[in-house]
Amino acid sequence: MDLSCDVAIIGAGTAGLSAERSARRAGARTLIIDPEFSGTTCANVGCMPSKLLIAAADAAYAVRQAPLFGIAASAQISGHGVMQRLRRERDRFAEATREEIAKIPSSSMLRGTARFADAGTLLIDDGTRVTAQAIVIATGSRPTIPESFVALGDLALTNETLFELETLPETLAVIGAGPLGLELAQAMARLRVKVTLLDEGTRLAGLEDEPIASRLSDVLRQEMTVVNGVKITAQISEGKARLRWTGRTSGEGLFDKVLVATGRPPALDGLDLGATGLALDKHGVPVFDRATAQCGQSAIFIAGDADAERPVLHEASAQGAIAGYNAARFPNVEQGHRNVPFSIMFTDPALAKVGQVHGEDLVVGTADYSDQGRARIEAKAVGLAHLHADRADGKLLGAILLCPGAEHLAHLLAWSIESGLTASALLERPFYHPTLEEGLKPALRMICKAVGSEAPGASDEGHPSGG
Repeated sequence: MDLSCDVAIIGAGTAGLSAERSARRAGARTLIIDPEFSGTTCANVGCMPSKLLIAAADAAYAVRQAPLFGIAASAQISGHGVMQRLRRERDRFAEATREEIAKIPSSSMLRGTARFADAGTLLIDDGTRVTAQAIVIATGSRPTIPESFVALGDLALTNETLFELETLPETLAVIGAGPLGLELAQAMARLRVKVTLLDEGTRLAGLEDEPIASRLSDVLRQEMTVVNGVKITAQISEGKARLRWTGRTSGEGLFDKVLVATGRPPALDGLDLGATGLALDKHGVPVFDRATAQCGQSAIFIAGDADAERPVLHEASAQGAIAGYNAARFPNVEQGHRNVPFSIMFTDPALAKVGQVHGEDLVVGTADYSDQGRARIEAKAVGLAHLHADRADGKLLGAILLCPGAEHLAHLLAWSIESGLTASALLERPFYHPTLEEGLKPALRMICKAVGSEAPGASDEGHPSGG
């Protein structure tokens, strides 16, 4: 069977669905191709189930913290109950996503796996041939298990299998100290799983900010064993996973399960990108323009985790919209608006990165939350925030936050950066007392002093108790 369309989209995840909607709104005849149409990575195996596990962990941790407030309590954790609720709520989110997919006209959906025959033609695994004026690659990413862990069989988990466990394991090794590994390792530890976190690298979460990296290390080491800078080998022993590591330190352990969280590379295998004539980078990803999503000068566009640029949901959605719009209007390609880079790791405290945090012309303001008023009130007084600003005028450019409320503070800072606000201008805004937001004021004042800008003339430079 031969089919034709204006815009073909490969993949029905967040980016693909966004691209299809955008292209259809622009008047294109669309065809979105996916082997399952089962929903997005976020709803099925990513954002939502991981946050459900973290929510359970936070509940258990809050009970254990209750005596600090003079409240007697004890937490009895049912691993089966935790996983049962997780899957029940996860399935609700996934079903909502599938309901959105069902709104796509049936004539615009094709179930199957696509590969390129040439830059304008796709071959589907059932023999269908699709010709399109433009094509959007939105195949997402998928977890990989390094060869050294393959021998563990079903003892090795990824984020795509972890949430199917019937109950919580007693012992767990987490391989990889990136955001996913750190989030899930801490959650499991708070649910009374004995966790060992192992990583070949030496930087937790890839942090180059040493003071914040040190605070993060201190937080995690209170709840689990952290071993980094090591090489790891694995084998099955006594029905469990036996891991051995050497490097900065050496040791071994026997674990019920091993969560492999070493990254999710773009799912580009099988697309036969060589048939497109596109230039590929060293990772095999088509070279593309991040402002237009266009690959070279071709009628091929790429969006979402497939491009390995910013693998977070809001970016996938935005990229998909840009890619779909430009694909529909090709060759009239326009630059789309891209927001300031922005990511959050949902540990406790959360780690957030916003905007530009490197450069010689930056000044840094520091806010220490280890004695901040609202943080102490809530028994969460731990963490550090670094705000980065232009040395010339104090305009905010970026931030790294490891502190209570970081997921909310980071939004405020991202919006402020996009609005072009200076540290001085932010100090003119109202800060309610006592809040976590006012904890940023020392960093803002530090920036003002460094760049020689005046605090608002009529402002009160005093500090309220706990401010």
